[in-house]
Amino acid sequence: MNLHWYPGHMAKTRRILSENLKLVDVVLELLDARIPKSSKNPMIDEIVGDKPRIIVLNKSDLADERVSRQWNEWYAANGYSCIFVNSIKGTGIDTLKSKLMEIMKDKIEKEKQKGRKFRPIRTMVVGIPNVGKSSFINKIAGRASAITGDKPGVTRGKQWIRLNSQIDLLDTPGVLWPKFDDQETGLNLAFTGAIKDEVFDIVEVASLLMERLSKKYPNELKSRFKLDSVEAENNLALLEAAGRKRGCIISGGEVDYNRIAAIVLDEFRGGKIGRISLEAPADVDYRTE
Repeated sequence: MNLHWYPGHMAKTRRILSENLKLVDVVLELLDARIPKSSKNPMIDEIVGDKPRIIVLNKSDLADERVSRQWNEWYAANGYSCIFVNSIKGTGIDTLKSKLMEIMKDKIEKEKQKGRKFRPIRTMVVGIPNVGKSSFINKIAGRASAITGDKPGVTRGKQWIRLNSQIDLLDTPGVLWPKFDDQETGLNLAFTGAIKDEVFDIVEVASLLMERLSKKYPNELKSRFKLDSVEAENNLALLEAAGRKRGCIISGGEVDYNRIAAIVLDEFRGGKIGRISLEAPADVDYRTE
């Protein structure tokens, strides 16, 4: 999982973000509610600087509610506005729009006092690939304005979207950073699908996910895969047990590891194993500078 990359479109995206930042009033930083630390691009702090920002924790319906409350308290304690959003059902969208108006209230009032009508609030959405940005934009806009897909890297350009008479939104492509400094971050991004499955061994990643869940969410794991126990001599043994329970067997009675690995990753990402958070404030040394 020691991945190194910097595709050309990601270098271009960094330039787009920097060039268009002066055009916007508020930045919406979209993170995965299950992995707020790992889904945060550290370059964003440097690029955004002191520009007003709202942390939007997407896919909140897939995250552990208890852990999400901890993150809510953590962001508040560190001076950040934080809103949990479900881009499928639209939970949190109205709260976000209200927060945007609240942040810009003083500026709008000053324009009114000068006898000028304030233009629509300009916002920009930033986030890593496959954090659910396109689905979020479609939901907040109330129509299919952005291209959506279940694979990283669907959005390639930028586009302005009129949300309503008060808010304009600039969509930008998702961007990862050049190098993952720690394996934990790379694994969390692989678990949640931010990294394309084609670039890593899915059997290895699925077995490591099973190990993680056996420690953090043993009951949910046992229930979903009908396991007698989540204790195993190694990661692969746990994946093998799940494969046998699901009937992922090939000739000779061997487990089809690729098939059960794909099932495990798909069911985790779809929330079928349960509402799971892989990171909590107490687990990570995380600061937004």
